[in-house]
Formats: sequence, structure tokens, C-alpha cells
Amino acid sequence: MARIERSSVADPAIRALQRGVRSLPLGEARDLLRGRPLGHPVHPVLVQVPIGCWLSAAVLDVVPVGRSAPTVLTAVGLAGIAPAALAGWVDWADLPPEQARVGLAHAVANVAAVAFYAASLSARLRGRSAKGKLWALGGLGAVAVSGALGGHVAYRRAVSGYPAA
Repeated sequence: MARIERSSVADPAIRALQRGVRSLPLGEARDLLRGRPLGHPVHPVLVQVPIGCWLSAAVLDVVPVGRSAPTVLTAVGLAGIAPAALAGWVDWADLPPEQARVGLAHAVANVAAVAFYAASLSARLRGRSAKGKLWALGGLGAVAVSGALGGHVAYRRAVSGYPAA
């Protein structure tokens, strides 16, 4: 993590992306996405939908309950990505450089997870459940990496005194 925090290679792209996210015409929705009414970021709350669905699908993949439940959970998890990602990007846009660097790695891991789960859903819908399970396993691995990166950003944010929302 420290190596990512210190690496300035992606800084020009990070600054451009942060400016782009801050310039989105979100109006009052920006405060909602940042969690101001709650008094804390909403992104960690929203990620519970995809993570919970995908973890539950993994459990059901090893328990013989039929094919439809894990497929539905995979689809619901994918549907829950958009609000979680938008809230995450809004929070990320105001992070200082060290945290923004790790946050970008977190986002890349999330993109990988979404790609794995999209491939899983596609395979499952075509009746290729074994292939769908393998793609989901890769997705769960990417979610674990992403969670470690996101947790690091949240922890650094808490101990650095940087405002939460």
C-alpha cells in the first residue's frame, strides 16, 4: 500500500479524473452521494448490496440449491454497482494524492470484479453454470483485493483527520 501511496505515475490522470468528477452537475445529489445527511460516507453502505449478493451467490454455488438463485444474486449484485460506484467516485474526487492513488487502484480492482461477474452472469444465462462459477470465483478474488484497498483508504482517511463527508 505504501508503494502505491508514494507512486506519482498516475497523478496527471488522477487530477484530470478528480476535476471531471467534481465538475459533474449533480446538484444536491452530491451531498446525498457523499452521505452528508447520514453524517458519514454512503459508499461503504451501498457496497453491501453487490458484495452481499456475490458472497451469497458463492455460498449457493457450493450448496446444491439449483442454478437460479446464484444467477439472480449475481445479477442483483451487478445492478447494485452503479450507485455504489457513483458514491465512491464522488468521495474519491476530494481525496488527497496518497489516498487518491490507492483509491484509483481500488476502482481498477472493482472494474475487474464487475467484468468477472458480468462474464459469470453471461455464462450462467447460457446454461454454463460451471464456467459461471469459475468467473464468479475470479470476481470474488477481485472483490477481496478491492476491499483491502478500499479499507486502506478509509482507514487512512480516519487517522489522517481528513473530513469524512
